[in-house]
Amino acid sequence: MFEFQWPWLLLLLPLPLLVWWAEQKKQRRQALKAPLFLYWKVQNQQGKKVKSQFPWYNFILWFLLLLAVARPTWVGDSVALPSSGRDLMVSIDISGSMEREDMVLETVPVNRLVAVKALMKDFIKRRQGDRLGLILFGEQAYLQTPLTFDLKTVQTMLDESEIGLAGSSRTAIGDSIGLAVKRLKDRDAETRVMILLTDGQNNTGILNPIQAAELAEHAGVTIYTIGIGDDKMVVRNSFFGNRTINPSKELDEKTLTAIAEKTGGQYFRAKNTQELEQIYAKLDQLEPVEDIDQRYRPSKALFFIPLLAALLLSFLKVAYKLLRNRLMVNQTDQEAESA
Repeated sequence: MFEFQWPWLLLLLPLPLLVWWAEQKKQRRQALKAPLFLYWKVQNQQGKKVKSQFPWYNFILWFLLLLAVARPTWVGDSVALPSSGRDLMVSIDISGSMEREDMVLETVPVNRLVAVKALMKDFIKRRQGDRLGLILFGEQAYLQTPLTFDLKTVQTMLDESEIGLAGSSRTAIGDSIGLAVKRLKDRDAETRVMILLTDGQNNTGILNPIQAAELAEHAGVTIYTIGIGDDKMVVRNSFFGNRTINPSKELDEKTLTAIAEKTGGQYFRAKNTQELEQIYAKLDQLEPVEDIDQRYRPSKALFFIPLLAALLLSFLKVAYKLLRNRLMVNQTDQEAESA
């Protein structure tokens, strides 16, 4: 729909008509008083007819300029803005132990990182309105993606992560928490959330996990911890036969629980892909996207259209006068030559 920013200016539209009407009235009064009016009327009858006509050209020019000054604007339909959600930092263990194939995805055995990547896709899609960041850690922790609304980029960077990129032999859980706290501490206090996913225990790095959790608590960062990995796995051996082992014996559930409790979060255990998927769904409930309805109406200024029309009309008038004068000069020259 069209709107005018200053519609009251259109009230000035009849102004030329009123001036013209007042001028005509004044001329008629002067004609009644002037004794030589009849004589003048006869001498200037033709010119009088022209002058008494309403100046439509000037009126159209006035109309276009007035239209431009009133600032016509096209205003579109209301459009919803992305809702403002939480700042969520996901920290994923990519140490060598994540290579253990004790998870099943669609009946196919896969390693832990492949399962995390696959199930994280839907979780990321559901975070519309959240700022999402990604930290990967092994022997070191590094920021793979800063906090961003661009969920597609986060998904791409997660897909490109590989086991061993940050060192494969050790796990720096405390450093990953410290890095997340550093990135989240400047955000709004009510929206700082971290999801820590690991299958091991802290055995390297500068920060102790509990000390890092205390920093997170002080910074107002809520940490949800997820321990991934089955607790039973059949290993086939041609010499000793099949035997069952615990592939998650290095998982430090006690520390992960302490981290979550200290920061107001919760610890989850994912022994298979079904449980991991349920944990993601539960995190959606614990940390829902805030549905703050913000809308705006797109607008586009259109003042330039009547302004360009007025300029074009003026240009045509000037061009017409120049052409007419040129033709009159040529005609006069021809008459002079023929005489």
